[in-house]
Amino acid sequence: MIRYSLRCADGHVFDSWFQSASAFESLQRAGHVACAVCGDASVDKAPMAPRVSSSAEDARPLSRPTDAGEAALAALKRHVETHSDYVGRDFAREARAIHEGDSPRRAIWGEARGDEARRLVEDGVPIAPLPFTPTRKAN
Repeated sequence: MIRYSLRCADGHVFDSWFQSASAFESLQRAGHVACAVCGDASVDKAPMAPRVSSSAEDARPLSRPTDAGEAALAALKRHVETHSDYVGRDFAREARAIHEGDSPRRAIWGEARGDEARRLVEDGVPIAPLPFTPTRKAN
């Protein structure tokens, strides 16, 4: 996993995790990387300073997100849950079917095991982990 500091065209800066550098580039080219604050898809890597810490610093708990960060995540969660189809544990199968043209192209979200997600990324299926725990829906 790799963490990037990202910046949208409006200047919002946020962090996100990706499977690899090539996974980020693939998702960015496909328009699947969007600003966590405003949703803009014009996102590039922001300059980052290397993180160097002592073992004492590594033991400290991470600070809580800011209120603005929490609001942005809540807005992202609402957007995902409102504008995409929940496919539950069928996520890997459905994402692959959409990618291969066997299912209608649409935004989906759901659950996948780590090995399923890894195979999708390796096969070039554009997926991204959600930075929050979605509200589970019953199928």
